[in-house]
Amino acid sequence: MRNKQGSPGVVIIGAGHAGITAAALLRQQGWEAPITVVGEHLHLPYHRPPLSKGYLSSADGEPLALRPSEFYGSENIELIRGKRVCTIHPDRHEIRLADGSSLPYGALIVATGSHPRRLTLPGAELDGVANLHTMEDALGLRRLIGEGGGTKIAIVGAGYVGLEVAAAGLEHGVDVTVIERADRALGRVASAVLSSWLSRYHRDRGTQLLTDVDLEAIVPNDCGGVRALRLADGTEIECDGALVGVGVVPCDELARCAGIACDTAGVIVDSFARTSAPDIYAIGDVSSRPVPPYSGRYRLESIPSATEQAGQATAAILGHNAPKPETPWFWSDQFDVKIKIAGLLVDATKTIVRGDPAEDRFAVFHLTDDNTVRAIETVNSASEFMAGKKWIAQNIQLDGERISDLGVPLRNLVIEPAVP
Repeated sequence: MRNKQGSPGVVIIGAGHAGITAAALLRQQGWEAPITVVGEHLHLPYHRPPLSKGYLSSADGEPLALRPSEFYGSENIELIRGKRVCTIHPDRHEIRLADGSSLPYGALIVATGSHPRRLTLPGAELDGVANLHTMEDALGLRRLIGEGGGTKIAIVGAGYVGLEVAAAGLEHGVDVTVIERADRALGRVASAVLSSWLSRYHRDRGTQLLTDVDLEAIVPNDCGGVRALRLADGTEIECDGALVGVGVVPCDELARCAGIACDTAGVIVDSFARTSAPDIYAIGDVSSRPVPPYSGRYRLESIPSATEQAGQATAAILGHNAPKPETPWFWSDQFDVKIKIAGLLVDATKTIVRGDPAEDRFAVFHLTDDNTVRAIETVNSASEFMAGKKWIAQNIQLDGERISDLGVPLRNLVIEPAVP
């Protein structure tokens, strides 16, 4: 697509981190034609990760805006707020909005994100049963947590969001119970080592963490709110409110209805974020993407991934070379610890711990049979995280027998290639 005034320009569906980053990168890298961003919410686009972290603990205020309001005017980016896109027409290079209006595009970026997975059991729609996805969701939880001592919150799902909310609640004196269907916390996304440590860390601070339990129903009170969670064995967990944190699903309905190829993880894209339809790209939580050096494709729910894909789509639209692939990484702040993870827990066959989990500072290295680093999980270990992230990108092999020895400097863990 040519970069010139008078062309239909770029239309971006979704005003989250991925969409706004793509718009900013296009302008930074010289795109001069129109850019239009269409978002469903009326709010100025804001950062979402803090909603389950610091925002819950703050007394007031709104989430931090992704860009100040004047940015959109100064960069000549049209931001359409409070409008829903109902149809993509790839053959006409056009999208149609729910109000009946339409927008032509030269290139289209689908950055529609994801939405919380819903429970399908009795009581799931009661007042007081919340998800945590938007500012409004966070405000409701913040009010409940702010009631402090005597308040009881039940959390369904021991993933990162659920545990982050649990930590925020405990810091305000709230009684928190977390229930998890799997046999351990973070079962889909973390190693048994990290899962075991974090479960212990939470329980030591007052989280009632119940694993390997099935939720049967959410029990109403006399006012139509929540009174308790009922487990399959008949146990009732009394609560004043319940948070459902059982994962998200991609908002890929627009793409599917438009005939764009999707799989179970979302909209299928390549290393340029290109979909199966000409001039249509997908980035962020909605996309199913390749992640070198790992086989297969993945939906990565992270800000770094959204930023990387925004760069990929921008490069494709501008006709630039594909950016160098980045090592995926994730983070979580809970209580006074910082958890950082680099890489994916796939293809690895060995797990080696450096440091002592009992001291709340350690790193878990995940290696292949030939000791190539594939992932690293760290707790309060910034040096190991930075080194591991770099080694994953470089396909570095380590001396597996020395990793656990804290007396060996990190640089000495690398197996130097033989000199020809």
